[in-house]
Amino acid sequence: MDIKVLGPGCPKCKQTETIVRQAVSEADVEASVEKVTDIMKIAGYGVFGTPAVVIDGEVKSVGKVPAKADVMKWIKK
Repeated sequence: MDIKVLGPGCPKCKQTETIVRQAVSEADVEASVEKVTDIMKIAGYGVFGTPAVVIDGEVKSVGKVPAKADVMKWIKK
């Protein structure tokens, strides 16, 4: 599983990255978590609000900090 947290580094972006990493750890799933800060790469996902979460190429959340419960649902297969 490939997870990307999109955001320039604002506090909400950092909080989102922390929540995603906690969820991956708690769900015990194989996943790489990458923080994407490049604005052009973020725009390449069609995302114009941050923070955003992309899982396996699918945008799951834009413009808000997701709840850990939501992230858990997204990553459990």
